Parts: sequence; C-alpha cells; structure tokens
Amino acid sequence: MDGEELTEQETALYDRQIRVWGADAQRRLSKSHILVYGMKGTVAEFCKNIVLAGVGSLTLVDDRAVTEDALSANFLILPDEDLYHGKTLAEVCRDSLKEFNPMVDVSVEKGDISTLGVDFFEKFDAVVISCCSLAKKKLINQKCRQLSKRVAFYTVDCRGSCGEIFVDLQDYKYSKKKLEETIECQLSYPSFEEANLVPWTALPKKVSKLYFAMRVIERFEDVEGCNPGETSIADLPVVVKLRKELCETNSLNEAQIPDALLERLLVGTMEFPPVCAIIGGILGQEVIKAISGKGDPLKNFFFFDAMDGKGLIEDISNPNAGS
Repeated sequence: MDGEELTEQETALYDRQIRVWGADAQRRLSKSHILVYGMKGTVAEFCKNIVLAGVGSLTLVDDRAVTEDALSANFLILPDEDLYHGKTLAEVCRDSLKEFNPMVDVSVEKGDISTLGVDFFEKFDAVVISCCSLAKKKLINQKCRQLSKRVAFYTVDCRGSCGEIFVDLQDYKYSKKKLEETIECQLSYPSFEEANLVPWTALPKKVSKLYFAMRVIERFEDVEGCNPGETSIADLPVVVKLRKELCETNSLNEAQIPDALLERLLVGTMEFPPVCAIIGGILGQEVIKAISGKGDPLKNFFFFDAMDGKGLIEDISNPNAGS
C-alpha cells in the first residue's frame, strides 16, 4: 500500500473524509483489499460502510441462494425476484454495492475459502468472516497468521438482538493524538483460538454475560455439527447441560449465563436490522482504523445487546502474554 498517491479523481471524491482523517489514511484505504465471507445483514452494513469510505477492492464469498430470511435483514438484496433469481448471495450483493461507489472494485470468489491455501489470503489486508463454524473461524484465522505480512482478522455474529465482534490484529502499531502531540502505540492480540483458551477464572469479574453465552452456543453448534442460525428452543435442554459442564470446568457460577439469554440466542436465528446497523457500523470503523493506522483499535471483543442498549469492549487475553 505504500508509495502510491491518490489520483485526482479519488482526492475529489473523498475530499470530505480526507479532511477528517488525512490524505495518508485515505491513501492506505484506497489501496487496501478486503475479503468478506458470509453475506448476512450485519456484513451487508459493514460492506456498505467500507465501500463508501473508499477501499481499493472488496471480495465477497457466499455461494448460498437468496432466501426469505436473507431478505429480512440484508438491504443489498432488492425485493424483486427477477433481479436475484439464479444468483448467489455474493453475486446479488456485489451488484448492489457497485452502485454505492463505482471506484471500488467489488468482486465475487466462489467456493469454500477455508479449503484454499495460505497464499490465497496474502493479497488481502483484512479478512472478515461470518456465518461459519467454530472450527472454520480458527482455521481461517490461523492461515492469516501464517503469512509474512500482517492481515487483520475479524469475526462478526449477530443473533436476534445481540451481536459480537472479534478482532485479531496480531502485533499492531498505530498512532493517536493526545493533546497536541502524536503518540506511537503498540498492542499484541491473541488469535481466536488463543482467546477461547483463556481460562474463565483468569478473566475480570465483570465480563459481559454475552461473552460466556456466545461461547456456550458456539460450542453447542460445534459439538452438534450444525451451522450458526440452525438452532431452536428445542435445543435448550442440551445447551443448559453443556452450560453446566463448562461452568463446572471453568469454576464459573451458572448465574453468569442466564437461561433467558441462552433462549434469546437460540431462537434469534434471524437478524434484527437495527442491531445489524450498529454492529456493521462498529466493524467498519474498526477495519478503517486498522488499515489507516490511526486511532485506538478495539481489543479484542465487542458485544452489543439491544435489550439494554449497551455496547461493551472486553479484552479476552492471557494475562501472562502481555498487551
């Protein structure tokens, strides 16, 4: 991304945001390449935000067909069957996103990217994945970490009125302004697998209940071999049993993971558009910060629950690993 200046057309189009975060940050954005896997409503909001911000290219991956559930939260799918009949979700979203900013190269990659080699991910600066299994999250994150260059990795999940973002920037250097001076900072991030291995007893006492509840649901889906969004209230007895086992293993009071919250996550298989907008907005902001190298990045989980309207950042890292 270094060494290439903004074109005259880019400078004119992005004039207002250049005034906000500077020409260098916009140059980095305009030369960046983003990969997105799983075109749900939250991801649609994210894609809209970074396309408007002016990234260089955006590659979409989702071979699924358009369904009624997808129509309910993904505003990139126009309500005219003739426009999406025979197309994959990624293809439909690509066509809509091109209308937002013709200067951004929006393309589609077909197939399961988790089966591709490490070299495939080298052309990207950030990878965002959604709607996939625990094993696939770990695998793709691992492949991003095997590269000689740093590739920012994000997972995003929205279940009904709740949402979660995970961030892995590896060893990340950035600058921020404090009063009249610019300070250089550095953070070290754990991988998704490393974060999941942090003992619950090592976490701060007031960690978000959503963190624990999402881990229980994620583990349930992994054990049962079902995809995110394929759960129902009928699964609650098995999920409650799994919660008990996990809490006993991690010496955590089961009251930290209420039945009511587990029920909401199990039945919240459809996304809630206002929550999609919030989570997608936060995710877009974080990717822009990671690429531009300006501003405090999120480390390393973000949770939002529309029931109380609160967004919480939780640093789930091994306390002995440093930060």
